[in-house]
Amino acid sequence: MIKFYFHPTPNPMKAALLLEELQLPFDLIAVDTMKGEQHAAAFLEINPNGKVPALIDDRIRLFDSHAILLHLAEKHGKFTAKTPKGRAEMLSWLMFIATGLSPFSGQAAHFLHYAPEVLPYARNRYLKEVMRHYRVLDNHLASSPYLAGEEYTIADMALWGWGISAGYIFGEKGLADYPNVKRLVEEISARPAATRAHALKGRLVLKTELDEEARRALFPQND
Repeated sequence: MIKFYFHPTPNPMKAALLLEELQLPFDLIAVDTMKGEQHAAAFLEINPNGKVPALIDDRIRLFDSHAILLHLAEKHGKFTAKTPKGRAEMLSWLMFIATGLSPFSGQAAHFLHYAPEVLPYARNRYLKEVMRHYRVLDNHLASSPYLAGEEYTIADMALWGWGISAGYIFGEKGLADYPNVKRLVEEISARPAATRAHALKGRLVLKTELDEEARRALFPQND
């Protein structure tokens, strides 16, 4: 049985979507990041980086959402591109999201919502980079139904994880400036697996108040 260490934030949602698409049975294990459970010694044995998601699959330990996506997709032979060209596209966009969209989105959200002081340079820097990454994705998707071409793959799932939270960065307009990204995110969100992935949150009781305890847990480097 797979053990899936989860908090309903963008990176874990990517892995949750793939687990649901594959219809694999798994034990859902909450990691309440606002309580600091990601720093517990037992969890650090699973992910020494102290972040979610993490997964144990038949005694194989995996951490980082994109490592989990690649492992599960390749193990089960689904949601990976079938041709060499398609696989190259899939890996390229998967890494583009892992090294670009994901960290820049995280930093933009931090400086917009969590930083203890308003830092205009930081806000502008990270917001503009998020916008640039979405423009690159939008331009590509203008002529391609999915990131890897004609096939729905884990690269699209990786984009979906952050795309569903774009409103947290862009406000009410969400992905309106990126219609091709919006089209793909909405298409994926309409899939039954995405509905099940969203429903995982309802199975958990998690801390929601961003008090001093939560700030210390989320940003221990600031102490």
